[in-house]
Amino acid sequence: MVDIEELKFDERGLIPAIVVDAVSKRVLTLAYMNRESLRISMEKELTCFYSRSRQELWLKGETSGNYQHIVSITADCDRDALVVVVEPDGPACHLGTFSCFENPVFQSEERSEFSLEGLYALLEGRKRDMPEGSYTSYLFQKGLDKILKKVGEECTEVIIAAKGEDKRETVYEIADLAYHTMVLMVEAGISVEDIHRELASRHIIDHKVKQEKMV
Repeated sequence: MVDIEELKFDERGLIPAIVVDAVSKRVLTLAYMNRESLRISMEKELTCFYSRSRQELWLKGETSGNYQHIVSITADCDRDALVVVVEPDGPACHLGTFSCFENPVFQSEERSEFSLEGLYALLEGRKRDMPEGSYTSYLFQKGLDKILKKVGEECTEVIIAAKGEDKRETVYEIADLAYHTMVLMVEAGISVEDIHRELASRHIIDHKVKQEKMV
């Protein structure tokens, strides 16, 4: 383990802390710590930062309730920056968004990778902007009942394809179901992180089914 005294704080006594969500691995925010706030963070296992504007310590979540429970703190190779992995109780940004990094500046079309988070952001954009000719916009315009109907239809299609042992068709239908489910998530205000966190919190235990003979 690296001792605090081995870390390299800048001339103001600060070290940058990159805060990352333990489940989604998304960067939540970039903040700064001094020796005291880092010690408090380690003692409480809650992120405590140093506000450069207010020039004072602040425990994240103390007023908002959006605490960040620390999983680990790791220094970089030069020991002048930290990565803080956390389990957040709520949004990281003061604007109420999950992450402070929500404003794309550039994205390579050739090198961009598909992600559920990316698809979710696209669906949010469709709901916000409602572009004409978009099937997604059509679903949002029709509302919850229409979205639920499509989810139900896609569930049935998955069952039919799987029952027919058609792998290719089953994959296709599961993808359709996933898309419509994510449209429902956006409509209901359920984030990908909400689902990540719910799945991560579960401990699946297999139980043997006791079969009783009917006498």
